[in-house]
Amino acid sequence: MSIDLVTARISQIQLQLAQFATTSSTQRTGSTTAATFADGLEQAAGTSDRVSGADVVAEARKYLGVPYVWGGTSPQGVDCSGLVQLVYKHFGYDLPRLSADQARAGTPVASLAEAQPGDLIAWDNSSRNNGADHIAIYLGDGKMIEAPRTGLDVRITEVPSNPDYIRRILDEPALNVDPSQAPRNSTSMAAVPAGTPYAGLINAAAARTGVPADLIAAVAKQESGFDPQAVSSAGAQGLMQLMPGTADGLGVDNPFDPAQAIDGGARLLASLLDRFGRTDLALAAYNAGPGAVLRYDGIPPYPETQNYVRNVLAIMEQM
Repeated sequence: MSIDLVTARISQIQLQLAQFATTSSTQRTGSTTAATFADGLEQAAGTSDRVSGADVVAEARKYLGVPYVWGGTSPQGVDCSGLVQLVYKHFGYDLPRLSADQARAGTPVASLAEAQPGDLIAWDNSSRNNGADHIAIYLGDGKMIEAPRTGLDVRITEVPSNPDYIRRILDEPALNVDPSQAPRNSTSMAAVPAGTPYAGLINAAAARTGVPADLIAAVAKQESGFDPQAVSSAGAQGLMQLMPGTADGLGVDNPFDPAQAIDGGARLLASLLDRFGRTDLALAAYNAGPGAVLRYDGIPPYPETQNYVRNVLAIMEQM
């Protein structure tokens, strides 16, 4: 590349950064400032198309609650390696079918302390098999998502013991990428398009929390119709309709501020997904409270809550 081309590219990047700083200075508040600036830097530098561990985690969360089916490789039922294969196939990675072969894919990671979200962790639990016979996707903070065994659904759980294999797939180039499914940025693969109200704030919250962006957006649409000043008859406030006590617990000082509301709502959804392991139950808890879900051991028999869950899931499908 000639010196003139290099100089022109540097000038282009500087101009894009300057435009970004001008257009977004009134939108950045609190903890979102650094993340939003980083997003702008990535866009200017042209490096925002790389699949990240957060992308993998967000995609894996979509399968929470899917039944374990031995040999299953579809959204209707998966086994442990079927889940891994489906998640990575979404990003263009053609992984082997069996857990033993998946545990030899990618590059090795020395220890769990060095593992990153999206890495594969696997165990050799049986002498009948040559290599790993159970595999999961690492979420970080000592947690993983797995298709455990017959009778249990895909779930989030603590890593039970030191894995026998830890592999990093994202260091390898993707194969057979479908452009319609390839990530456009470093946020969740469920990133909502730019035409969605507050898309930038929603996608940034998805990247931070691992909650699919389409889920955050669907809750905001169902709760408030994307109205940041909405107040319910029960006193819930803002885009994500946080009750004052809930907002205080989440550290949301102003639930009418879109950035704070979306961040708080996303963190609440993340905690409910971790607690209940299923999107429908997390939504029921968001609407009726975790206590009601625990009391009825499932979605409470409240028409409002049942309609709420159906509506949010339907909005997600439309997105």
